[in-house]
Amino acid sequence: MRRTRILTAVLALAAGLIAGSPPVLAADGAPRPALAAESYTWKNARIDGGGFVPGIVFNRKEKNLAYARTDIGGAYRWQQASRTWTPLLDSVGWADWGHTGVVSLASDSVDPNKVYAAVGTYTNSWDPGNGAVLRSADRGASWQKTDLPFKLGGNMPGRGMGERLAVDPNRNSVLYLGAPSGKGLWRSTDSGVTWSQVANFPNVGNYQQDPTDTSGYASDNQGIVWVTFDESTGTSGTATKTVYVGVADKDNAVYRSTDAGATWTRLAGQPTGYLAHKGVLDSVNGYLYLAYSDKGGPYDGGKGRLWRYATATGAWTDISPVAEADTYYGFSGLTVDRQKPGTVMATAYSSWWPDTQIFRSTDSGGTWTKAWDYTSYPNRANRFTMDVSSSPWLTWGANPSPPEQTPKLGWMTEALEIDPFDSARMMYGTGATIYGTENLTAWDAGGQFTVRPMVQGLEETAVNDLASPPSGAPLLSALGDIGGFRHTDLTKVPSMMYTSPNFTTTTSLDYAESDPNTVVRVGDLDSGPHVAFSTDNGANWFAGTDPSGVSGGGTVAAAADGSRFVWSPAGTGVQYTTGFGSAWQASSGIPSGAVVESDRVDPKTFYGFKSGKFYVSSDGGATFTGSAATGLPAGDSVRFKALPGTKGDVWLAGGASDGAYGLWHSTDSGATFTRLAGVEQADTIGFGKAATGASYQTLYTSAKIAGVRGIFRSTDKGVSWTRVNDDAHQWGWTGAAITGDPRVYGRVYVSTNGRGVVYGDTSDTGGGSGGGGGGDPTPSGACAVTYTITNQWSGGFQADVKLTNTGTSAWSGWSLGWSFPGGQTVSQLWNADHTQSGAAVTVKNVGWNGNVAAGSSVAFGFTGTWTGTNGKPTAFRLGDRSCTVG
Repeated sequence: MRRTRILTAVLALAAGLIAGSPPVLAADGAPRPALAAESYTWKNARIDGGGFVPGIVFNRKEKNLAYARTDIGGAYRWQQASRTWTPLLDSVGWADWGHTGVVSLASDSVDPNKVYAAVGTYTNSWDPGNGAVLRSADRGASWQKTDLPFKLGGNMPGRGMGERLAVDPNRNSVLYLGAPSGKGLWRSTDSGVTWSQVANFPNVGNYQQDPTDTSGYASDNQGIVWVTFDESTGTSGTATKTVYVGVADKDNAVYRSTDAGATWTRLAGQPTGYLAHKGVLDSVNGYLYLAYSDKGGPYDGGKGRLWRYATATGAWTDISPVAEADTYYGFSGLTVDRQKPGTVMATAYSSWWPDTQIFRSTDSGGTWTKAWDYTSYPNRANRFTMDVSSSPWLTWGANPSPPEQTPKLGWMTEALEIDPFDSARMMYGTGATIYGTENLTAWDAGGQFTVRPMVQGLEETAVNDLASPPSGAPLLSALGDIGGFRHTDLTKVPSMMYTSPNFTTTTSLDYAESDPNTVVRVGDLDSGPHVAFSTDNGANWFAGTDPSGVSGGGTVAAAADGSRFVWSPAGTGVQYTTGFGSAWQASSGIPSGAVVESDRVDPKTFYGFKSGKFYVSSDGGATFTGSAATGLPAGDSVRFKALPGTKGDVWLAGGASDGAYGLWHSTDSGATFTRLAGVEQADTIGFGKAATGASYQTLYTSAKIAGVRGIFRSTDKGVSWTRVNDDAHQWGWTGAAITGDPRVYGRVYVSTNGRGVVYGDTSDTGGGSGGGGGGDPTPSGACAVTYTITNQWSGGFQADVKLTNTGTSAWSGWSLGWSFPGGQTVSQLWNADHTQSGAAVTVKNVGWNGNVAAGSSVAFGFTGTWTGTNGKPTAFRLGDRSCTVG
């Protein structure tokens, strides 16, 4: 269960969201207007979690304000009213995909509206870009960015240590950032706008997980790993004098400044031989607690200790809850109860078997109790109960033998936080979810506390493949880390991932076009088969038999009628079989590692692609012949699909910026291909239900068209394209898979690398491919308005507005007006243009959303400020007409 996710495109090439989300990142601090796009509503196909959550941060000033960071899937803010998480970095675009990896988060305890994120996914060559510090004055609704002169590693070894980014609790214009790769300690004195290295900090770190790793992944110096302020050594408006810094150096792990960072010294008498994963200060009692491990984590760690440092006397005390000889894990998760500072908790983050362990002390580490103990081995007595009914797949469908249990309390538990305002609430991150409890104090009373997932809205899966069959479940997914799911309802968490077998990562899946009950998937597994079949549309599975030499999933294709399969696994050459894979035979004429797909009409026709050459088989995959087609991408970052309903109709997307890169179409089974001139770059291709009156299925692609990167749709066979996402909905890298829905016009399913499966629905019922045009701004006919405040904080708020044409005639332009009742002011508005004079606001369409058919709606959103009260407008006018208010 070692869950490392690495971006597919990097290796190949060198919850719920709604339209009108926060504006896009702006490097210069000014939000850019959204590019022309059709009005789409975006949501996640609910999985809830699915990846490692290395950091949880509570604001120390405002109750219920909390953030979570993920290693590749962005950052989130907690919404107490709905008990869900809101994504904050969906505006990260294709070129900056690495900025979806968040190595650290800091919430300002002086001004809770301010939050900072240190972003960057890899410090080696896998991520070509440098890291950045993002800053927000509206709790992550919008961001400004400062690029750094070095890389950051949100998905690197050691990412569970921290927090590396910290705001001075007395003078909040001062921030510190610990850098990896020998880049040292950095400081900002202007609220994160500019940064400079702290030149006199004496140690840049020296710990490498594996110095021999030539890729640079495990051999990077993990650097400066946490910064902690002693708030008692400062007053409001003046810099905190005492600052502690953790360094990835087993002999010199902790440093201190007592003069606000002017000078630094190694903390005298400190233990050696371990890395200090966390340093948490209890300023009331004057204790700095430190969680140590012999490794950087988040997977490894075989020994560990907990120490307490008395800040007044310099005395060190080993407060470890178990003897060193009895540890087979390191300590990392570390928190104190701010309501009862003598209460401290820690985790055995790397105790994979039989379970993680959580320790609790109410006497500053003098004595400890455990979340679970052995009674008589292998039997356990738990101080907790677990309720995973909201995410039932967390059991993994397992039936382990004691002392293991299912669901597990967790693994990779490096994030652990007691709510600073509520001693009964705790949250902690695992390799798959966020767990939490709201009756933690039952622990001390001898009762059991209840652990539940507290993760709804946080979607963190990496998507490898997607399928939307013409019947049965609307969505089948192939995911990293947790295999994949069959979604019968996109708004509900499926009861279980694919099992029998349970791949750690599913790399490819396919269904038989004329028999969608027949489904095949392939994937990675430490031991066991790498192929599985279903005869009931993916509801139940049985394992196939691997041919000799298979080491990984690769790609797989099902014949149009389900009678045979072609598989291109890792470790050996392309194989084919009739029936369900009880005996495989080697295909000839096609190289190992080729991507394979099937014709969606002829059950004996299969296709392949490898290194610039297209291959075709007309005998069920037994033999392939190379096509004479030229001009295709030379590399292997290519995805192609055959169109359902038409034999030999093939679309191919892919390439690289240093060669052929785009979208190609063949109507003769790949004998020849024609490149679409208007598509500059394309990485995926998928098909969905045809538009009304159209004779060809709708095309979808993640591409660059007219100089703009986005998700595009064409209803006229690629002659013209409409961008269906906007700058607020980009999700970093979307190059693995895309598919439309054959049953719902306009619906598109988009893969992300860490934000799960995103799907969009259109408000365009007509199915046109072009954008709307300006036109008459005062349309006739009836209208209805829904005004929803989606988020509110001290002095600020976010709202969504939906305007519906309830009349009988289409609009060719619109202008909506209202007056604010409470002194509100629009700060930033997207998906429309606006003006405001006093309380009066006028919002007009932009070019692409001026046409609104009868019965259809258009939506826009904005952030704003308020004083006094934040009442909703009670009247809206469309030109000279009053609208019904919903």
